[in-house]
Amino acid sequence: MGNKRIMVCLDGSKNSLRGLDTAVSFAKESDAMIVGVHSDTSYSAFSAVRTPKLKEEKWTNEIRGFMHVAQKKVEKNKINFEGIVIGGHTAGYDLATFANDPINKIDQIVIGSRGMGFPKEVFFGSTSNFILHKANAPVTIVK
Repeated sequence: MGNKRIMVCLDGSKNSLRGLDTAVSFAKESDAMIVGVHSDTSYSAFSAVRTPKLKEEKWTNEIRGFMHVAQKKVEKNKINFEGIVIGGHTAGYDLATFANDPINKIDQIVIGSRGMGFPKEVFFGSTSNFILHKANAPVTIVK
């Protein structure tokens, strides 16, 4: 496998799995690995450390389940997969911060969009929109 790292944002939804399918396609074309990242937003906004990687024993059963599904899907295509869960408060901010950290070496980001539309976006924000505007790496939004 090459050194390219494609980050795919995972939340267990069918939209994030569509994003994963697109990331698998990109990885096949570019001999890249996939880094599946989930932001566990149950952590305090006042945490002293932003977006720490959580050890697997701290993952909930739900997170463990969809990360396992993602790993199997990726490895079935003979692509390396690394599953990461970060502790945070706001998914868009957390995921963009993770992607922008040079230590993580993210070359591309793929995220599935829920497409909640304008009224909900005004009140709740949009994770994919936030990442599109704040991430340094190229972003592909999959609908």
